[in-house]
Order: sequence, then C-alpha cells, then structure tokens
Amino acid sequence: MTATATSALRQLLGSSRPVSWINTAYPFAAAYLMAGGGVDLALVVGTLYFLIPYNLLMYGVNDVFDYESDLRNARKGGIEGIVLDRRWHRTTIWASVLSNLPFVVALVLLGSVASTAVLTVSVLAVIAYSAPVLRFKERPFLDSLTSSTHFVSPAVFGLVLAGGALEGAALAALVAFFLWGMASHAFGAVQDVTADREADISSVATWLGAARTTRLSLGLYAAAGVAVLWTGWPGALAAVLVVPYLLSIWPYRSLPDARCEEANAGWRRFIWFNLGTGFLITQLLIAIAWTR
Repeated sequence: MTATATSALRQLLGSSRPVSWINTAYPFAAAYLMAGGGVDLALVVGTLYFLIPYNLLMYGVNDVFDYESDLRNARKGGIEGIVLDRRWHRTTIWASVLSNLPFVVALVLLGSVASTAVLTVSVLAVIAYSAPVLRFKERPFLDSLTSSTHFVSPAVFGLVLAGGALEGAALAALVAFFLWGMASHAFGAVQDVTADREADISSVATWLGAARTTRLSLGLYAAAGVAVLWTGWPGALAAVLVVPYLLSIWPYRSLPDARCEEANAGWRRFIWFNLGTGFLITQLLIAIAWTR
C-alpha cells in the first residue's frame, strides 16, 4: 500500500470514530434479536452496515462541512474526532456514499416496505444533520432530535426488520433511548459553545448557553429513567443506569459560557460510561430473554 493510500485510509478511519461504532451497531443487533430475528444474513449485513459505513457517512460528512469549526476546536485530534485534512474531503464524501450504497440496497432487498421506510429516515437524518442547506445541526433543538435519531433509528430498523411491533415495552424502551440520546447530544454541544460561536455555527448550546443546556440534559436523562420504568420487570432495572450520567454532568449545571471547555471532562466520562452501560444492558437483555 502506498503512503498516499495509507494516509487516506487513516483519515477515513479516524473520521468514522471507531470508538463510537458500537453505539449504532449494537442497538440494531440487540433490537433485531430481541424482536425475534435470528443469526441470519439480515443480522450480519445490518450489523456490519451500522458498525462502519453508517458511521463513516455520519461523521465523515460532518467532518467535511465542519472543517472551519474543527480547526478552532482544541478537543479534536483524538477519540473525539479528527480534523479531516482538506485534501481528503472529496475522497471522504465518495467513500461515504460508495460504502453505504451496497449495504442499503441489500437491506432494502432483505426487508419490507416498513423497514425500508425506517432505513430511509435513518439515512436522511444522517445526511441532513451536516449537509449544506439542510444543516439540521445548526437548528437548535432540531439538532438534538436529529442526533438522537441517528442512534435510535438503527434499533427501530432492527425491530421492524425482524417483524416486531412498536408497542408496549419495546416502545417504552425506544422512547427512553431517544430521550437519553437528546440529553447526550445537548450536553456534548456544551463544550463547543465558544468554538461554534466563533465559526458562526448555531446549536442548542449556543442558543441556550452552557448552564441552561446542561440543565436541559439533566431533565432529559431523568425523563429517560422514568420512561424505561414502563418496560416492566426486569427491564425497569435499566432506570438506574441514568444515575452515573446525572452525577457526571451535575457539576456543570451553572457553567459559564466562557468556561464551556471544562465540560469536556464530563463528555469524556460519557464516552466510557457508554461501554459500561452497554455491558450492563446486555446482561439485562439476556435476563429478559431467559424470562420469556
């Protein structure tokens, strides 16, 4: 492999946020299996799609069109994302489209009208979040709604693809997941208030300010904990999993905008909390499967 090809691959890999791959692949696979799907072609194709190509489309497109803001953002350059070299912007767009296309076609062929509709919403939400003109990420509150859709829609797609119904415990779990996703996005935007304002980028955090956005996140996390109680036993046990998130961001409830970067410590904890939360939810899902 040439040095140029190696450089391109490293940029594409970094842009896809490997540490976050599991955040979209896991919800799909878990929902598919819990809704009655088996270890089959649909599970394999869907899991692979939401593991890498989907994340490249989501984060790669974002890195291209957020380039100016990323240059001013001190936290870029590690597991939280790279500053995508301008020379690879066109390559990233093409790689995102071409890597997604065969998987999307396969999932449409493997699915139904209903699952295809969910997949369409999922892909369009990813594109609309960062792409020019639409730029949902610059529309306060719509940014958090769209971001949460990025992570919840793979679960909805898995459920529908397996023939499950959006009702009862499944619906309560998805509502809780959606509220959790909104809370996480809103708090994640707090640390970027200064960088986004300098780049003339709007967000829920630039509109509300760091302190009020953190309080909004606290309320949404709490609401997620309440919503999950409606899943019944033993699913309701998942309500306690919001407690670490509440405790983690509580110190920033009065954070001045000028010190917004301090919220990065809370965001870094969030990244690692997700791994522990995923493990515990897996154990809970196994317990639920055994009770059926």
